[in-house]
Amino acid sequence: MAQLTYKNNKEISLVCREIAYFLEMEGVAFKPRAYEKVAEVIFDLSEDVFDIYLQGAQYQNKFGTRQPRTAKRLSGRFSGSRGGLKALESIPGVGVSIAEKVEEFLKTGKIKYLEDLKKKWPVKIEEFMAIEGVGPKTVRHLYEKLGVKNLNDLELALKKNKISGLEGFGEKSQEKILKSIEFHKKSGGRAVLGFIMPEIKKLEEKLKIIKGVERVDIAGSARRKKETIGDIDILIISKNSKPVMDFFANMPEVEKVFAYGETKSAVRLKNGLDADLRVVPPESYGAALNYFTGSKEHNIALREIAGKKGYKLNEYGLFKGSKMIAGKTEEEIYEKLGLRYIEPEMREMQGEIEAAKNGKLPKLIGYKDLMGDLHVHSVWSDGSNSIEEMARAAIERGLGYIVISDHSKHLGVAHGLDEKRLKQQWKEIDAVNKKLEKEGEDFKILKGTECDILKDGSMDFSDEILKQFDVVGASVHSSFNLSEEEQTERIKKAMENKNVDILCHPTGRIINQREPYKVSIDEIIKVAKETGTILEINSFPNRLDLKDEYIKKCVEAEVKMSIGSDAHLFSHLDCAEYGVAQARRGWAEKKDIINAWPIEKMLKMLK
Repeated sequence: MAQLTYKNNKEISLVCREIAYFLEMEGVAFKPRAYEKVAEVIFDLSEDVFDIYLQGAQYQNKFGTRQPRTAKRLSGRFSGSRGGLKALESIPGVGVSIAEKVEEFLKTGKIKYLEDLKKKWPVKIEEFMAIEGVGPKTVRHLYEKLGVKNLNDLELALKKNKISGLEGFGEKSQEKILKSIEFHKKSGGRAVLGFIMPEIKKLEEKLKIIKGVERVDIAGSARRKKETIGDIDILIISKNSKPVMDFFANMPEVEKVFAYGETKSAVRLKNGLDADLRVVPPESYGAALNYFTGSKEHNIALREIAGKKGYKLNEYGLFKGSKMIAGKTEEEIYEKLGLRYIEPEMREMQGEIEAAKNGKLPKLIGYKDLMGDLHVHSVWSDGSNSIEEMARAAIERGLGYIVISDHSKHLGVAHGLDEKRLKQQWKEIDAVNKKLEKEGEDFKILKGTECDILKDGSMDFSDEILKQFDVVGASVHSSFNLSEEEQTERIKKAMENKNVDILCHPTGRIINQREPYKVSIDEIIKVAKETGTILEINSFPNRLDLKDEYIKKCVEAEVKMSIGSDAHLFSHLDCAEYGVAQARRGWAEKKDIINAWPIEKMLKMLK
């Protein structure tokens, strides 16, 4: 096999997505979505495409001859001895043409097809796609009319008021795009946790198998499960640090080495993040893990408590004079300071120190506590998998129920369902439920909807239709620019509907891309309490909506919440992990989250 250029899954996913964007610019039918789906699949793969191509891997799955359209493994696995194109073609959604382009990328670091598209359209397409209100066809229009090639060009054109006069644009759209650019700049290059975490986990697994490594932990904001992270902190116990440092500095994921030492090295990864690795002695490991986990404010508070007790706390341990009295574990440090152990997600100086002193820390919801998923999409609207595939993937993950929450007709861009298609979907749900029951599966698919809240607060389906669903979710997908009073009243009206059970992604934000719409969250929580409406914690990585501080308000107000993955691929079911993390950051317990309950209890909680 020819010499290959290492490319990680993110890089391969990115070039597939770029091709999709350029083809959409040109108005090509079908192909853009094919490339986009492959990009999603490759991004979610647990195996490296590089390894699949090099070593050979055939995708086997329990659905027989039909390949599921995502790459998350069910009972299947990648196995086999043949590499090359055939192995690439075994990845779900990858046909001969795309496989050849991926092979070319691995062999040369480029794809001629993509390079030709870039020559034809010399625009920085990925820069534009991060901006709300700018799609591929908009990019083409701006390039052809104004010669806009990148984000700087676009910002300059906006500030010179050149865009509002173009066909399809006005002052409002110009203002919206400019605000989106400003918001994008404010994100400061921080990576969305759920998008970068798979790469971090792969890195962690690589380090764990180095000979002599006894323990590996990811610290910092990633361990606290912050919504976004700026860098990666890694701690290791190993009696021989040199092989660890050699491996770390020479990983194919590394772009630049900033520092190489016996106990600490620092690198820049190709994904743009900096990573620091420290080898720590076992007797100090707990102190180091606590110190490098943070937050900074939490650490300062712990050091102040230590000082008042006549101790000194640092990354090496807890000391009384020159004698170390704790440091091997975090738990013993908290105990010596007179505190209950505080979970990493809570270490943000939001009252956790006082709660730990007084024995009032909550028993946070666990990562394995969810019994169902209340927000799942299928091919009936804008999902990529059938209802049966989503159900079987949920069963594989140990869930007992899911709600199929496809979009309503108002959201045409997502192929929303009208009443006729809805009836057809219900028949399919009944058929799949019967099939699973015959197989002895203790699992239930519930009939649901993510029904649009229209501008006046009315629902996209009539009450006559809504009352026939098992679970009704309501969402805002339009008219984001209403005033706070108008938006709040709009949402309140929907919540007051006796058929609306859950308010989905309540503030509408998209992290690093779109700010939340203006809404009084305090009023929404108050109305949720009055009407018995559940507020969703949407788990999709760039939503995480509700945010942690709002979850804490819900907990204090005894307003119940749900955690929904908003899965559009069956691999997205795993995003529920980030919703649980968000719930833990908001101090939520199992009793606060209705889909941590058995199905009968959960359904009784709904209107």
